[in-house]
Amino acid sequence: MATSLSFSYTPFMAKNYYVDGFLAPVPRKKLKEYQRNAAVLGKIWRKYGALKYVECVGDDTPKGKITSFPRSVKLKSGEVVIYSWIQYKSRAHRDAVMKKIHKDAKVAEIFENMPFDGMRMVWGGFKPFVSL
Repeated sequence: MATSLSFSYTPFMAKNYYVDGFLAPVPRKKLKEYQRNAAVLGKIWRKYGALKYVECVGDDTPKGKITSFPRSVKLKSGEVVIYSWIQYKSRAHRDAVMKKIHKDAKVAEIFENMPFDGMRMVWGGFKPFVSL
Protein backbone atom coordinates (compact mmCIF):
# COMPACT_ATOMS: atom_id res chain seq x y z
CA MET A 1 0.00 0.00 0.00
CA ALA A 2 1.48 3.34 -1.04
CA THR A 3 1.43 6.13 1.48
CA SER A 4 0.95 9.71 0.43
CA LEU A 5 2.04 12.22 3.03
CA SER A 6 2.02 15.95 2.67
CA PHE A 7 4.36 18.00 4.81
CA SER A 8 5.10 21.67 5.00
CA TYR A 9 8.85 21.83 4.49
CA THR A 10 11.03 24.39 6.19
CA PRO A 11 14.74 24.94 5.49
CA PHE A 12 15.86 23.53 8.84
CA MET A 13 13.79 20.35 8.39
CA ALA A 14 14.84 19.14 4.96
CA LYS A 15 16.93 20.07 2.02
CA ASN A 16 15.39 20.16 -1.40
CA TYR A 17 16.54 16.87 -2.93
CA TYR A 18 15.32 13.38 -3.77
CA VAL A 19 16.81 9.96 -3.03
CA ASP A 20 16.42 6.53 -4.59
CA GLY A 21 17.20 3.72 -2.14
CA PHE A 22 17.97 0.09 -2.91
CA LEU A 23 18.53 -3.16 -1.01
CA ALA A 24 20.03 -6.18 -2.75
CA PRO A 25 21.14 -9.66 -1.61
CA VAL A 26 24.63 -10.26 -3.01
CA PRO A 27 26.57 -13.51 -2.63
CA ARG A 28 29.74 -12.82 -0.62
CA LYS A 29 31.79 -14.66 -3.23
CA LYS A 30 30.56 -12.16 -5.84
CA LEU A 31 31.14 -8.94 -3.86
CA LYS A 32 34.23 -7.91 -5.88
CA GLU A 33 32.30 -8.35 -9.14
CA TYR A 34 29.37 -6.37 -7.71
CA GLN A 35 31.75 -3.65 -6.51
CA ARG A 36 33.34 -3.35 -9.98
CA ASN A 37 29.90 -3.08 -11.61
CA ALA A 38 28.73 -0.56 -9.02
CA ALA A 39 31.78 1.63 -9.65
CA VAL A 40 31.01 1.71 -13.38
CA LEU A 41 27.31 2.35 -12.77
CA GLY A 42 28.09 5.11 -10.28
CA LYS A 43 30.20 6.94 -12.86
CA ILE A 44 27.40 6.65 -15.41
CA TRP A 45 24.77 7.91 -12.94
CA ARG A 46 27.02 10.86 -12.06
CA LYS A 47 27.67 11.56 -15.76
CA TYR A 48 23.92 11.87 -16.29
CA GLY A 49 23.49 14.21 -13.34
CA ALA A 50 23.07 12.29 -10.08
CA LEU A 51 24.52 14.32 -7.22
CA LYS A 52 25.73 11.35 -5.19
CA TYR A 53 25.95 7.58 -5.68
CA VAL A 54 26.67 5.38 -2.65
CA GLU A 55 26.88 1.58 -2.26
CA CYS A 56 27.21 0.12 1.26
CA VAL A 57 27.82 -3.47 2.32
CA GLY A 58 25.94 -4.79 5.36
CA ASP A 59 28.11 -4.83 8.46
CA ASP A 60 25.59 -4.93 11.32
CA THR A 61 22.31 -6.24 9.89
CA PRO A 62 20.89 -8.85 12.27
CA LYS A 63 17.93 -10.92 11.14
CA GLY A 64 14.90 -9.72 13.05
CA LYS A 65 12.00 -11.88 14.19
CA ILE A 66 9.49 -10.02 12.01
CA THR A 67 11.31 -7.44 9.89
CA SER A 68 14.92 -6.63 9.08
CA PHE A 69 17.23 -5.88 6.19
CA PRO A 70 17.99 -9.61 5.70
CA ARG A 71 14.30 -10.53 5.76
CA SER A 72 13.38 -7.77 3.29
CA VAL A 73 15.56 -9.38 0.58
CA LYS A 74 15.07 -13.00 1.72
CA LEU A 75 18.79 -13.25 2.45
CA LYS A 76 20.25 -16.71 1.97
CA SER A 77 23.32 -18.31 3.54
CA GLY A 78 26.50 -16.89 2.00
CA GLU A 79 24.88 -13.59 1.02
CA VAL A 80 25.19 -10.06 2.38
CA VAL A 81 22.80 -7.10 2.14
CA ILE A 82 23.89 -4.18 -0.02
CA TYR A 83 22.24 -0.81 0.73
CA SER A 84 22.57 1.78 -2.00
CA TRP A 85 21.31 5.30 -2.43
CA ILE A 86 21.46 7.87 -5.17
CA GLN A 87 20.79 11.56 -4.58
CA TYR A 88 19.17 13.95 -7.07
CA LYS A 89 18.11 17.60 -7.04
CA SER A 90 14.41 16.65 -7.13
CA ARG A 91 12.08 13.91 -8.30
CA ALA A 92 11.83 15.60 -11.69
CA HIS A 93 15.63 15.61 -11.88
CA ARG A 94 15.67 11.88 -10.96
CA ASP A 95 13.13 11.15 -13.68
CA ALA A 96 15.26 13.02 -16.25
CA VAL A 97 18.42 11.15 -15.18
CA MET A 98 16.59 7.82 -15.32
CA LYS A 99 15.44 8.46 -18.90
CA LYS A 100 19.11 8.68 -19.87
CA ILE A 101 20.04 5.66 -17.74
CA HIS A 102 17.39 3.49 -19.43
CA LYS A 103 18.85 4.34 -22.86
CA ASP A 104 22.46 3.61 -21.93
CA ALA A 105 23.81 0.40 -23.52
CA LYS A 106 26.50 -0.13 -20.85
CA VAL A 107 23.90 0.08 -18.08
CA ALA A 108 21.72 -2.48 -19.89
CA GLU A 109 24.72 -4.81 -20.30
CA ILE A 110 25.61 -4.59 -16.59
CA PHE A 111 22.00 -5.02 -15.49
CA GLU A 112 21.74 -8.20 -17.60
CA ASN A 113 24.70 -9.69 -15.75
CA MET A 114 24.36 -8.44 -12.19
CA PRO A 115 25.75 -10.99 -9.72
CA PHE A 116 22.63 -11.27 -7.55
CA ASP A 117 18.97 -12.25 -7.73
CA GLY A 118 17.24 -9.09 -8.92
CA MET A 119 13.83 -10.54 -8.04
CA ARG A 120 14.74 -10.08 -4.36
CA MET A 121 15.96 -6.50 -4.77
CA VAL A 122 13.93 -3.79 -3.03
CA TRP A 123 13.90 -0.16 -4.19
CA GLY A 124 11.99 3.07 -4.01
CA GLY A 125 12.13 6.85 -4.30
CA PHE A 126 12.11 9.01 -1.21
CA LYS A 127 11.46 12.66 -0.46
CA PRO A 128 13.43 13.74 2.63
CA PHE A 129 11.43 15.41 5.37
CA VAL A 130 14.13 15.75 8.03
CA SER A 131 17.76 16.49 7.21
CA LEU A 132 20.15 17.73 9.88
